[in-house]
Amino acid sequence: MAGQKPGVRRRLAQNVAVALLLLAAPLVAFRLWPHPPLAAGLPQSVAWLDRNGSLLRLQLASDDRYRLWTPLEAVSPLAVRGLLLHEDRWFYYHPGFNPLSLARGFWRSYVAGGRMQGGSTITMQLARMRWQLNTRTPGGKLLQVLRALQLELSYSKHDILQAYLNYAPYGRNIESIGAASLIYFNKPPAQLTLPEALTLAVLPQSPGLRISPRVGELNPPLLQARNRLFQRWQRRYPTDAGQRALFTLRLALRQPQQLPFIAPHFIEQLQAAAQQSGGAGGQWVSTTLDARMQQLVERQARAFIRRNQGRGIHNTAVLLVDSRDMAVRALVGSADYANRDIYGQVNGTLAKRSPGSALKPFIYALGIEQGVLHPLTVLKDVPSAFGSYAPENFDRRFLGPVTATDALNFSRNIPAVWVASQLHQPGFYQFLQLAGISGMASENHYGLSLVLGGGEVTAQELAKLYAMLANRGELRPLRFRADDPQPAAVRLLSEEASFMTLDMLRQHRRPGDTLAQRPSTLPVYWKTGTSWGFRDAWSVGIFGPYVLVVWQGNFAGQGNSAFIGAEAAAPLFFNIIDSVKASYPGLSEPGHRFPPRLKRVEVCLPSGNLPTQWCQQRGQSWFIPGTSPIKVDTVYRPLQIDNHSGEVACPPWDPQQTHTQVFEFWPSDLAQVFALAGLPKRPPPQAQCQPGGVDGAAPRITSPLRNTTYTLRQSRQGQENISFAAVTDADSSTVYWFVDDIYLGSSASRKPLDWRPTRSGQYRIRAVDDRGRADSRPIAVMLVN
Repeated sequence: MAGQKPGVRRRLAQNVAVALLLLAAPLVAFRLWPHPPLAAGLPQSVAWLDRNGSLLRLQLASDDRYRLWTPLEAVSPLAVRGLLLHEDRWFYYHPGFNPLSLARGFWRSYVAGGRMQGGSTITMQLARMRWQLNTRTPGGKLLQVLRALQLELSYSKHDILQAYLNYAPYGRNIESIGAASLIYFNKPPAQLTLPEALTLAVLPQSPGLRISPRVGELNPPLLQARNRLFQRWQRRYPTDAGQRALFTLRLALRQPQQLPFIAPHFIEQLQAAAQQSGGAGGQWVSTTLDARMQQLVERQARAFIRRNQGRGIHNTAVLLVDSRDMAVRALVGSADYANRDIYGQVNGTLAKRSPGSALKPFIYALGIEQGVLHPLTVLKDVPSAFGSYAPENFDRRFLGPVTATDALNFSRNIPAVWVASQLHQPGFYQFLQLAGISGMASENHYGLSLVLGGGEVTAQELAKLYAMLANRGELRPLRFRADDPQPAAVRLLSEEASFMTLDMLRQHRRPGDTLAQRPSTLPVYWKTGTSWGFRDAWSVGIFGPYVLVVWQGNFAGQGNSAFIGAEAAAPLFFNIIDSVKASYPGLSEPGHRFPPRLKRVEVCLPSGNLPTQWCQQRGQSWFIPGTSPIKVDTVYRPLQIDNHSGEVACPPWDPQQTHTQVFEFWPSDLAQVFALAGLPKRPPPQAQCQPGGVDGAAPRITSPLRNTTYTLRQSRQGQENISFAAVTDADSSTVYWFVDDIYLGSSASRKPLDWRPTRSGQYRIRAVDDRGRADSRPIAVMLVN
């Protein structure tokens, strides 16, 4: 029998081991079975940060709570130790509940008749918060214990402690230590000091009683609870004099209503994009915005609106973009987000508005690209018709001959329309399509009026276009988030055309009523725009690495004579530039290589063409060999003058009887503009023969219009006529008119001739000057009763 006892004991031990194994197997299987993360289904806030990590806005979760899930490793060890010391010293040793604490709580609550005390562990508190349990009854407490056991069996102590820190309430609608640390102390939980960590450790117990939204510092109950915990802390952990001194200092708590609300339109645009893509992509979103620069721009915008409210200027939108990486650094969607009178919550940088003349630089850039002009090409600012379209200038005046640079900077409409009429592959409309301008109607809908702001663009689209110039013709999308990709650029203009256009814009003088008037070494390349009906005023440009867009107007679309780009938007534009330069004194332009095909050539200034030996005014212009137009000047021409009569001498000339004299030969339309301006040009003498030398230009028919149908009423016989007119060279005095090779009559070169057709049909009109040079065009006539 005695020999059997060891065997019995061995079998008994084996049975116990098997029983324990069988009992442990389901528990191990349950523990190893995959469980959803404790963060699953818990709505989270989004913290929007600027490029330097400063908080722009903390967005409420979908359940209207501030909640930021924070990994345990990202929480200060001081906060973790303080929590365990205050809530659950035996957390790492109990199975989810502490029998002694429960017994003590039951005795005090139900036997001794004292204040209700739960005796809950951290795991039990997590169970109550996760499953929304009512634990004020014995049955509820039992269910809480069972749920705590379920948590312990399903998750590690690490996961449970991490989840508690992210479920715990911290007063008002603030949950999670991440949100509490950010809201109250403006820092992540990893950076909490000991007083801050212990404050948050005691806050989840009765947070509604320990914190008041009307007080910016610790309430007495919260202060007393924190100090009691610090006394226990000192008994458990070594504490130096420096840490003790921190507890004598005042500790302020920022309230949720004091959270930053920076760049609301910018954040809402990001929120809308996140909603479309299915989420913000994380709780902490770093944006491209610069909070300091944003506040600088907002201050200037508010100050300008205050100064100009008497002029009816109540609203503005501003966009500042870094052209180097296309990052949006500042975005002001309206003058006052909270002002309902101006529809302040509308994001003006996304509003489709007429750009006025703000798109003209790209017309000239395309003209340079396609060999239509160079910066000193002389264009005609004279009354003109382009088919049935007869544009006027903003001031209803004409300047006559102007260089392309001056025509752009003085915003002359007729030269810009002429340049646009010469463009092909792409034309201006196709160029805007390639640049991604959205919502455009058909090309026929606009015609040439697109040049003068007939279409609509947003401030963000304008910023992309001007950034393309800054980046030497390469188009890139705007970036709003730090993790936005930088896709490959699309080249729309050559380096040479972009450089030359910027050089033209650089010569645009700034207005007189801005903050600083001292010359700056940092050039500004800028343009203004005024829409039809004075509904929009624009100023857009480039300085240093930045593209700045300023819009002023009303979202309701009312016009105001104060909405003129140069007088309304430009002063704010330069005030912002001056403030940025003062705040960032080291600002400089990004480095770009000099365009490899660009050259400087000498031109004759009155015509912008290559000079002859008789040119009296010369200058230097940028030139693209093989692309820029090559013509020889014809304004300055030599004539042989008889020494005795002063008349033009006919060849052959006698050197003893004649001398050479240079005259200016201006076309008739420009000569007429000079005369109207009170600056008549002396007409060159007319020769009775072909004097030789420089050939003049052929006549150019300006009326009737090419390929146009004229409808005339027979009942108004003699009252409705078709007027014939042509622009002629200064060496011509008479124009002879032909209809289908039938001579109609002659007119002085500056006089129109009227014609009354007798039948409907197709006609060809021909004008021949007295030098034999000609121009022709077809027209159609329809006679009706």
